[in-house]
Amino acid sequence: MNWGLIGASTIASQHMIGAIRAQAGNEVTAVLSSDDVRGKDYADRHGIAQAFTDLDAILSAPAIDAVYISTTNEKHHPQAMAAIAAGKHVMCEKPLAMSVSDAREMVSAADEAGLVFATNHHLRNAGAHLKIRELTDQGRVGEIQAVRVGHAVHLPPHLQGWRIDNPAAGGGVIPDIVVHDADTVRFQLQEDPESVVAIERSESLGQGVEDSVMSVWEMPSGVLVETHESFTIRHAGTSFEVHGTEGSIIATGVMTQQPVGRIILRRDGEDEGIPFSDHNLYVRSMGLFMDAVAGNGAPSATGTDGVKSLAVAMAVKEAATTGRRVAVDYGES
Repeated sequence: MNWGLIGASTIASQHMIGAIRAQAGNEVTAVLSSDDVRGKDYADRHGIAQAFTDLDAILSAPAIDAVYISTTNEKHHPQAMAAIAAGKHVMCEKPLAMSVSDAREMVSAADEAGLVFATNHHLRNAGAHLKIRELTDQGRVGEIQAVRVGHAVHLPPHLQGWRIDNPAAGGGVIPDIVVHDADTVRFQLQEDPESVVAIERSESLGQGVEDSVMSVWEMPSGVLVETHESFTIRHAGTSFEVHGTEGSIIATGVMTQQPVGRIILRRDGEDEGIPFSDHNLYVRSMGLFMDAVAGNGAPSATGTDGVKSLAVAMAVKEAATTGRRVAVDYGES
């Protein structure tokens, strides 16, 4: 397939262009940018044939079969709806939209059109997280009691911009990172959070948006999930822990875009290092997307997965703002 990039973004240049080109017969042939000069420079640097500044123009290009959307969050819904109306398959960045209802509309429109729609939740494609899921499915920790997620990092300057000062564009650590943790927890536990409590802060980077949040989620099974997301923590590293009646999985350095980190399985007072695959997260995700287009299976993270991760993040935001325990509203009624 030929792909159009909706957004001349850093994530596209660092990860997605390569992941698309790693699929046999796939090429990135067009890019959309709101700035003509930037768009043409981006196309030149990445070997992309065409640069556009008009959404309708790129969508009407007959050679484009699918689009990858990585613009600011408030643009995802209208751009995805236009792409679906134009008959394009869609891989969309998280969060899918600024509201659960808009996200559901995107997914429903693609379903009705018979198009593949996926959310770019990369972590569930990581060898580390696939291995953690395998260990829990095998019962290596017994009955799961609790999960802890450490995703407090320091947002590098080149990624700050609208993320730290523009609520209208979907800025803030909750839409940026909590959605990823929500998807990862859902993937690992195979259930959806029921309710959350949370406290947020604007510590040093946030200007009109939160830059740090801690929350606790209750799962239908009774498992408690504790998470810490931040743009301001330089030295913590990242972690994902699963604690059960027979043991614990302690994974460090695994909440990342790279196939790195370490997994320890702790049972009976002994630690066992667990090896895992170091494959490219985005290449795996794109491979599953292409399989879905061919009618074989589903994308790694579907549109519905994107809806549900957004719903959890929205509940965390409401809980942090109001100081109340909030039931997660998945918009299913």
